[in-house]
Order: sequence, then C-alpha cells, then structure tokens
Amino acid sequence: MRNKTTKPRTAVVIGGGITGLATAALLARDGLEVTVLEKNATVGGRTGSWETDGFRFDTGPSWYLMPEVFDHFFRLLGTSADEQLDLVQLDPGYRVYFEGDGAPVDVQATREKNIALFESLEPGAGARLAAYLDSAADVYDMAKKRFLYSTFASFLPLLRPDVLSRGPRLARLLLQPLSSFVAGKFTDSRIRQILGYPAVFLGSSPFTTPSMYHLMSRLDLEDGVLYPRGGFHRLITVIAALAESEGVKVQVNADVTRIRTEPDGRRRARATGVEYRDAAGNPAAVEADLVVSAADLHHTETALLPPALQTYPEKYWKSRIPGPGGILLHLGVRGELPQLLHHTLLFTKDWKANFEKIFGKNTSVPDPASLYICRPSATDTDAAPAGQENLFVLVPVPSDPGLGTGGIDGAGDPGLEKLADTVIGQIASWADIPDLAERVTVRRTVGPGDFHSDFNSWRGTLLGPAHVLKQSAFFRGSNASRKVTNLLYAGGSTLPGIGLPMCLISAELVLKRLRGETGTEALPEPGTAAERQG
Repeated sequence: MRNKTTKPRTAVVIGGGITGLATAALLARDGLEVTVLEKNATVGGRTGSWETDGFRFDTGPSWYLMPEVFDHFFRLLGTSADEQLDLVQLDPGYRVYFEGDGAPVDVQATREKNIALFESLEPGAGARLAAYLDSAADVYDMAKKRFLYSTFASFLPLLRPDVLSRGPRLARLLLQPLSSFVAGKFTDSRIRQILGYPAVFLGSSPFTTPSMYHLMSRLDLEDGVLYPRGGFHRLITVIAALAESEGVKVQVNADVTRIRTEPDGRRRARATGVEYRDAAGNPAAVEADLVVSAADLHHTETALLPPALQTYPEKYWKSRIPGPGGILLHLGVRGELPQLLHHTLLFTKDWKANFEKIFGKNTSVPDPASLYICRPSATDTDAAPAGQENLFVLVPVPSDPGLGTGGIDGAGDPGLEKLADTVIGQIASWADIPDLAERVTVRRTVGPGDFHSDFNSWRGTLLGPAHVLKQSAFFRGSNASRKVTNLLYAGGSTLPGIGLPMCLISAELVLKRLRGETGTEALPEPGTAAERQG
C-alpha cells in the first residue's frame, strides 16, 4: 500500500457516524472516490439528535475537550474550528454533588481558579494540584506526539529520546491505577473523585485505568470545557457537509451485511467492496479498492467476515473488557433549574462499590448511582422552549443488552423505565428539586439494548472497549486487518480509543496507514512548511 502506483482509487466506508464521515472526507480530499453507507435513517451514529415539542436533544457526546484536535482535523480539510463552529467557554466548567454533602463543588474554567478551589477543600492541595497538572501536561504532550497519532505499524519511531528518557516513569504510570496515584497525593474524598472521574470518559474505572491517564485532568482543570452552540450534532452537520463538498456520496438506510473479498496471492484475501440491504430490504453492493469499517469492530469482524478471515474472532473478545453500558434519559422540564449547571455530576459515597457493580464479576445497576446530567439550555437558548429546560442524563451501568430498551413517555421496557424513575428521584433529592418528576413534560429513555440494535455495539457498550492497560495504545489492536488486504478500521473500538477527539484521530490514522506513514506525529496541515516539504 506504500506503492503509489497501487494506491486505491475508490473506497467504501461502513458507518456514517463522526468517524465514518471524517474518514470519508479525508480520503476524498486525498483523491479517492468515496461512498459512505449508514444503516440508520440519518447520519451521526452515537452523536445524534432528537427533536420534539421545541426541544433539541443531543443523544450522545456532550463534552468538547481537546479543542486543538478538532481544529487540526478541520485544518486538514482547509478550514478551521473557528470557521465551522461557534464555541462557548463554560464557566464554571461543571458542578459536582457528593452523596451526603449538601454543598456542591463548582469546578472552575481556569488552572488558577482550580488551584484555589482545591486549596479551599484541603490545605496544601492547591500546590499539589499545580504539580499534578504539570505532570498531566507533560504526559499529555508526549502522548499526542508519540502515541495518539501512531498506527503502530512500526515501533521504531517510538525509540526517541523523549520517550526513552521517560521510560521508568512511564512504566510506573502504566502499572499503577489512577485511583491509588491520586490517593497518594490528596486525602479529601471530593478531590479524589474529581480527579478519578475522567476514567469514565475512557470507558473504565479509576481503580483499573492506568495512572498515565491522569493526563485527562489537563483537559478540564486547565484547558477548560467548551460547548459548540447548536449542540454536538452540529459537528455532524459540519463534517457531513465538508465530506460532501469533497465529493463523498452518503447513503443512509444501507445496512452492510458482508465485506466482499477475493483470493490474494500475497495474503489470504483482498477486500473488493461490500454487500448491503437498502431501505426496502433489497440486496445491493458497492465495489471498491479500499474498505474502511467505522462500525463497531466486534460486529465488523464477527458478522461481516467469514471465520477464516477474522483478525479478531469471537474468542478474542471473550478476554476483552467492555466499557460501561448506559441508561440515557432525555427530559424536557417545565420551569428553570438553576440547581444544575451545563454539566453536573452526582457522585456516590461508596465510590469503589459503584464501579464494582459496573465492571466487577457480579454486575448490577448501582443504586444510588454516580451519574451525569447535561443541561444545554443553560447555555443554548435553542435547546428548549422559553421558560423550559433540556436535560440529558447518563447513568453508567453494566454493558448488558438484557437491561432493556427505552422508549418515549414511559414506553420502554418496564425494568428500564423503573430505573429511570429512580434516577429522576435521585436527582430531585440530591440537587434539591423536589418537584422535578411533576415538571417533566417530555421523556425519552435509551438502554444498552438500543445501543446493541441501533449501532451493533458489542455487548451494548456505550463507548467501546475500556481503556485498561491491555486495551490501550498498541495493545488496543491494529487499525488494519491482518488477513484481508485493503481492509482498515476506524472508530472508538480501535486505535486510538474512545471519545470524539479520538474518533477524529482514528480517521486520520486511516489516511496515514493508506499512505504508509509510520511517524507518530499528526499529519502536516495544508499550507504549513512541513506539508510543503512533504
């Protein structure tokens, strides 16, 4: 694939979520004729949107972190985040309620304010947070330079002085869990939870996530949290438009059923296109020199390829650890809710037991649960009718489709709707909104069963494989099939991992793999000296 004379001319991308659209846009800009096939009626995948009665709900991601990754992606397409998005700085960044503690903690928008905040919670914690954030920044910068943008097709670029000189420290950070790393520096339980919670963004628990991921605190405590006005589905609208402007063809209601292959003299097979069912259920096909699956990797491998051509067969997944499942609530609420910020978190006192119920051997739905609430109407007037509020609630639960599917106005599975009632009651109690349930005018629930059916999500997981040590960086697996030439993978279930920024990087890694680029740094942006030299 490094030989320019054999470079694919056509490509088909499976999946029209943010990863699939971003991948298609980059490939088309690189000169390929690209078709995107999306199984659902609209593009966006998990980054979806639902509108009713004047409310506009984002149905998935809601934290805008790592803004430089978004901007870099847009610059690869000749534009910028400033040109495409109206970004708002959230100040405070988010609020946290702690079980049994009536006073919430508002995490601030700047490093200096958060140092002062931590000092007010625990004497001496301000200086320790400053050192913690310095460490997080150092690891974050190295991760961006050496790990996140690497396909790991070659390990030689990793043998650089900046990596080797940090070898012993990196080893300690990889082997020590985030929870004990934080506990060794802070005693206040509220601080420990604030610093441990970013593990959830990685689909994991602070008790199993490597402490290398303390780098995440650089994002919210130092860089701050942004919000794209118009909601996160605005990202999908923008990226889809950029892809189409590059000539990408997007077809919805196209459920891919098989990756076509033919014998290859050098390897076992070569991808030649895909077969799918159209909106009427009729069989159809697309021929292509390159197939990129931005669908769930487990589904791609075990459902779209025969056993002999599976790089990651079912037995591989038996030893993998999924991220959490999720129960989602979309609530339209009459009246204002000043008790909640744009982002609000509720943390249980028995922190470890909460995560054990989600990730342990004998799983169950935590009660009470640590959960997350997004109130975009606090920032965006278009998210709800005047005088009303828009709430998105996420309850991390075990990744088990058997927990059920949701519905509108209580029409979901009875067990899941009962859990939703419990969650509404918990929010009402902890945030002192006693009449919350009576004020709900719009209600929609989503469960792990929906993620399994709508997105072919492995075990109904909300995010993808958890970022434990054996599923991070080069242990996460390859973004190229080892048995099928010209079959590449992208998305949260492959390199580099979970989250919207990682999905955009994943799209770029497809382009790097196609070009034979083995360097660890991001591709040069158009117009830069590095790009002109390249």
